[in-house]
Amino acid sequence: MLTPGRAIMGALFCPSTRYQTRMRTTTTLAVTCTLATLLTAATAATKTPSAPAAPAQPKLVVVMAVDGLPQEQLLRYRDQFGDGGFRRLLSQGAMFSDAHQAHGTTVTAIGHSAILTGAYPYQHGIVGNNWIDRATGESVYCTEDRRHKYLGEETKPDDGTSPARLRVDTLGDQLRYATGNRAKVLAVSGKDRGAILLAGKTGTAYMYMEGSGNFASSSYYMAQHPAWVQRYQAARPQDRYYGKTWRPMLADSDYAMDAGEKAFAVSYYSESGQPDAAYYQRLKGGPFVDELTLEFARAAIEGESLGANPAGVPDLLGVSLSAHDYVNHANGPESRQSHDHLQRLDRMLAGFFTYLDKRVGADNYLVVLTADHGFANSAEFSQQQRMDAGRVDGRKLMDGLRAHLDGAFGAGKVTFKASLPNVYLDQAALDKAGIKRFDVEQAASRWLLAQTGIAEVYTRTRYEEAGATGTRLDLLMRRAWHRAESGDLVVVPRPYWAFGSGSSGATHGSPYAYDTNVPLLMMGKRWIVPGRYTRNAEVVDIAPTLATVLQLRPPAASEGRVLTEALVGGAAR
Repeated sequence: MLTPGRAIMGALFCPSTRYQTRMRTTTTLAVTCTLATLLTAATAATKTPSAPAAPAQPKLVVVMAVDGLPQEQLLRYRDQFGDGGFRRLLSQGAMFSDAHQAHGTTVTAIGHSAILTGAYPYQHGIVGNNWIDRATGESVYCTEDRRHKYLGEETKPDDGTSPARLRVDTLGDQLRYATGNRAKVLAVSGKDRGAILLAGKTGTAYMYMEGSGNFASSSYYMAQHPAWVQRYQAARPQDRYYGKTWRPMLADSDYAMDAGEKAFAVSYYSESGQPDAAYYQRLKGGPFVDELTLEFARAAIEGESLGANPAGVPDLLGVSLSAHDYVNHANGPESRQSHDHLQRLDRMLAGFFTYLDKRVGADNYLVVLTADHGFANSAEFSQQQRMDAGRVDGRKLMDGLRAHLDGAFGAGKVTFKASLPNVYLDQAALDKAGIKRFDVEQAASRWLLAQTGIAEVYTRTRYEEAGATGTRLDLLMRRAWHRAESGDLVVVPRPYWAFGSGSSGATHGSPYAYDTNVPLLMMGKRWIVPGRYTRNAEVVDIAPTLATVLQLRPPAASEGRVLTEALVGGAAR
């Protein structure tokens, strides 16, 4: 048998056809090889082994976000999970233990934007849940669009109705483009921003209506709801919880690791004695809104035939589960209520995955689960742990800054508006007063840094002239700053400090690990290699990784890496 080297040498010295003819007249040795024969042999012998064939595309990709779930909680309570929810993801999927929402302002809108754009705020333009519009000087909501209305529901001016303020495309948009709009992209959430920012520009978003308890879309997406949505709304599933009480599902001893509060009981009712807007709003603050979200997701899978696309192309479903964020805000992630809610959510996920197994087929779908942000413990709990912790009253802080600038530059000459952490200077007023913005930035920064609980202040001049510097904090905050949408000053609290007032509850929004470190789990045995991966990963890695699986072009502003270490055949791609 010819080795690769020998086959090539044989081909080089094989007689030509004309030479073979001459040789037959002078010798009894018949030379029968031809150049073509040896070249064929050489090619076969030197052929590089082909890479493993990429597995077929999933029929359905389900991208799930648990609003306000820090990685720490997932690990702390993992021994109490059942078999089919989080535990299934952890045992049958890939788990990235050092995964982060790697930008400095960790809030719901920014985190949801990162998941399927693969982009940071400095590109996608969503710099908060709310910010100040420089053109009008008014506060704007991240997904408000007064050109559009909810379908069949009351719409307030600042309600979220479209992705107009999202400046980039998403994975779903790329999927729709690549398939000639044959792929279906749909997202559902308890919050409008949770659905809209996952659905992207060309998908369809459905959100929970706190006035009626319905899930509804807006006129941005369609003129009227399809028949399956109308049937779902007519059944009024949201009313089944009226008069029910949320109590701990585990034994008291199972909550020993919590902050020590006594058993709780949360009842769902209204003063009118029947389901009404007060009841539907109250429903948002506990596990039942997540049950409804997953129930509507099932209805969407069946109503839109997701995962069984007649065109034979993959579909994409985004599911954002909102209640954990509300529970943590009210009680802190160290609370018994937060602990119990996560256990209930685990059982809900188990039921949802079982449904997907039967409806779509266990080998036909891929699931990604992450969070839009983590959570700090309540200041009071952190203080009990002997941490330097507290709350910075944003209104008092801005009143103090205004008084300081009046004293430094003259009363009323420096005006600004704030949507913390952003502070917006009135440039026209500065020009009129002959005051340089740089001088105001410096004076404001010095004063703010002297205040209790403030760690750092970033300025527009610093970003425009120097960009990011070498520290991790600088990098995260620079990623969170958008030239057109962000403030002239960005104020960062110290670790375990947060903007807010009052004496209870907790929040998020900082660049610190308790807010950035979130779960990143992927499951789908035909595409994902199970295991725990300790290499740093970011939520922006989800979009390019799924683009690789789906054989798509990544979204235009995507900066994440492909998580090849967790992909079947990843090393060969």
